[in-house]
Amino acid sequence: MKTLIISGGNIDNDLALRILQEPFEHIIGVDGGLAFCFEHGIVPTRIVGDFDTLDEKILKWYKEHTEIEIQEYNPVKDATDTQIAVELALKLGSKSIIILGGTGTRLDHVLGNIQALYLALEEGVDCRMIDTHNQIRLIQDQCILHKSEQYGTYFSLIPYTAEVFGVTLKGVKYPLEKHYFTVYGTGSFGVSNEVLEDQAEISLESGILILIESKD
Repeated sequence: MKTLIISGGNIDNDLALRILQEPFEHIIGVDGGLAFCFEHGIVPTRIVGDFDTLDEKILKWYKEHTEIEIQEYNPVKDATDTQIAVELALKLGSKSIIILGGTGTRLDHVLGNIQALYLALEEGVDCRMIDTHNQIRLIQDQCILHKSEQYGTYFSLIPYTAEVFGVTLKGVKYPLEKHYFTVYGTGSFGVSNEVLEDQAEISLESGILILIESKD
């Protein structure tokens, strides 16, 4: 089951409309992301958020003209709207989640949304946050990057857990053998690598890495 989360960060119209051509069992409109849905005539299957950044007329329209389940939260809460949407997607039984609008000018929200990716990783669910320039996900154990399917030219590995042990990279410009990553002063060591062969292999013995594929 695939779920698309449309959140309230930066959304590129062309990218979003292209992704929307894929089949999704669930589309969750999140707070300001509902404005994008409204503009393009998209009727989500669920709506969540505190709606502090959304024109109240848009929310009113969905309430009056659809029967969509709307979960409205107090702005004073312990999670970002995107995290709430990820939790809902997992509750619905999603096996694959794509998040649009999870990045933008609010870096605190971006970091919070990256943290939310762990909820999916813990359940063994593939969850990716995508914008025009980047695809962000969390990885553990092993990951294969196919050159023909790369999101961009470069990829970076940043420790999500305080320590990551035994990182091995094969088929890349800067290979590694059982390398140690830590957030304590060497967190940028894995930034800006490239896939050289048909596929690259990333493996780690323990810990979690943030994998960012970038187009520029």
